[in-house]
Amino acid sequence: MSKIVMTTPLVEMDGDEMTRIIWQMLKDELILPFVDLKSEYYDLGLKHRDETDDQVTVDAANATKKYGVAVKCATITPNAARVEEYNLHNMWKSPNGTIRAILDGTVFRTPITVKGITPTVSCWKKPITIARHAYGDVYRDVEMVIDRPGKVVMTFIPEDGSEEKTVTVHQFDAPGIVQGQHNLDASISSFAKSCFEYALSEGKDLWFASKDTISKQYDHRFKDIFQEIFEAEYKDVFEKKGITYFYTLIDDAVARVMKSEGGFIWACKNYDGDVMSDMISSACGSLAMMTSVLVSPNGYYEYEAAHGTVQRHYYNHLKGEETSTNSVATIFAWSGAFRKRGELDSLPELCNYADKLEQATIETIESGKMTKDLIRITTLENPETLSTAEFIKAVRERLETLL
Repeated sequence: MSKIVMTTPLVEMDGDEMTRIIWQMLKDELILPFVDLKSEYYDLGLKHRDETDDQVTVDAANATKKYGVAVKCATITPNAARVEEYNLHNMWKSPNGTIRAILDGTVFRTPITVKGITPTVSCWKKPITIARHAYGDVYRDVEMVIDRPGKVVMTFIPEDGSEEKTVTVHQFDAPGIVQGQHNLDASISSFAKSCFEYALSEGKDLWFASKDTISKQYDHRFKDIFQEIFEAEYKDVFEKKGITYFYTLIDDAVARVMKSEGGFIWACKNYDGDVMSDMISSACGSLAMMTSVLVSPNGYYEYEAAHGTVQRHYYNHLKGEETSTNSVATIFAWSGAFRKRGELDSLPELCNYADKLEQATIETIESGKMTKDLIRITTLENPETLSTAEFIKAVRERLETLL
């Protein structure tokens, strides 16, 4: 077959460790034989981020604004051990956090369901989509280690010269730590609108949860903005669509989720969404079995795998050992980006390729061929354990029959 021709590039963000190895495998086996790939490439590997003082991450995010669609490999967010391991100049912030701050919007994560992989929560019958706010909170915080007695205050200095506002954070009598967080009304509003619009497009109920009883100003601001926008812009259309918007405390939401049948969108603040999406993906099979897309209210889309760089497998790979790393989420990141590129550029053949790529991946697993992480939890009889490379090649064989 002739290769599918793209008319507009998508932004390609390469990553780290085992997922970087998988990235190239996927391109060689599942993309380049079928698509005349046009991409603007950015190396977000940790070494290159360090070499460019992390400017490459900013450039990749701005390129996404230019082209509208990006696909991203998993990347390392370094801690102290990584700084030493890679001999870094700085302990760079999360590249995902940097990109999300530039693009704004909301991260939507949904489990990839297949026959033979039953959720560990027995009442879950339908996928639960996590809508994670993509800006601020702990991901844009400032922190300080307190090494002696003293007082920490938080002061707001108005630019118009009016009276300053100061509150005492804590009077320290001994060493400790302190943290400051922020968010923006504009970003919270974009988050709310993205969630309401996504719920309408999917025809699903929307939940939002925070802890406004404890955080009476910070979290309460989120609650108020969501409610104001819903009442002013979405209440009537939600009623016509037959779906609902529901607010509750985060701890109550967790309890309700564990007894629900699923099938709704759960909007969470940044940290809550980070944690709950991992819980749901793991309960539905594997961290590698979840789609993730950043949707900006300005019409930008960034697709990625929801998991990390699979460090342990990478070290095994460097030793020459065979690995069995699940590549499904990374495959779906590429397919999601191709589908959106096809939709925006009116290329039905590219959309069809994306659909068939996902179908081939799911059918490969449902035929009993899967990586080791799924072998442990599948209900299929006599499943076959495949290595990283073998699984990708098995998907290619099935994809060729579908195309």
